[in-house]
Amino acid sequence: MNLIDTHAHLDDRKFAADLPEVIARAQAAGVRKIVNIGYNRESIRTTLELAHTYPFVYAAIGCHPTDAAEYDDELEAWLAHLVRQEEKVVAIGEVGLDYHWDTVPREVQHQVFRRQIALARRLGVPLVIHNREADEDTVRILEEEGAAEVGGVMHCFAGDWEMAKRCLDMNFYIGLGGLVTFKNAPNAKEVARQVPLDRLLLETDAPYLAPVPHRGKRNESGFVLHVAETIAQLRGMPVEALAEATTANAKRLLGL
Repeated sequence: MNLIDTHAHLDDRKFAADLPEVIARAQAAGVRKIVNIGYNRESIRTTLELAHTYPFVYAAIGCHPTDAAEYDDELEAWLAHLVRQEEKVVAIGEVGLDYHWDTVPREVQHQVFRRQIALARRLGVPLVIHNREADEDTVRILEEEGAAEVGGVMHCFAGDWEMAKRCLDMNFYIGLGGLVTFKNAPNAKEVARQVPLDRLLLETDAPYLAPVPHRGKRNESGFVLHVAETIAQLRGMPVEALAEATTANAKRLLGL
């Protein structure tokens, strides 16, 4: 098997006691590369440490919407410096909007989202988009800010097929994770069936959103195999073929 987990948080405290074992299990499951996400000042540093330690771990860096209040010129300059200087930094993200927690005023989230789209365009790197309960505003801002110029991935996509088509039109890939394995996720299953095979990415969001049969437990990068198996079944194709296609997609988008 040849799999890539395009979205993980292996620097999370939940992995502090057994990260080497978690990574070994991922490799045993066929995971060849992992993109870890640095979403605020602290996690950017720990993500880079992981990328420096493990040859197959890459980094995406940005300011998550729930941390948008800390975004300033200094942080933006640091992000730009890291993208230019660190060859293993492959994207700006995860960035976007989060109306579920709503801990940061929405106008601040919008401003910071727009600034980071502009940053990705200046640097010529793709975006990793976080969207929680903010579908219309997320897509509208991406359209208004010309995000199609760099594209990226819609992380943990939970929208309907109509939204997916708007994202595909902007050169975005659709990232699917544990949600697609849940019985009560008809939108994710429909999108998994319909999205063009060359625009699909696999992810875990580990340690969050563990797929069936591990739902409710700590997620791991190795569990991306369950995501691949579910999507392959939905599409009526061999899981090995799905793995090869999604791996090629991740390499093409992120330059892995």
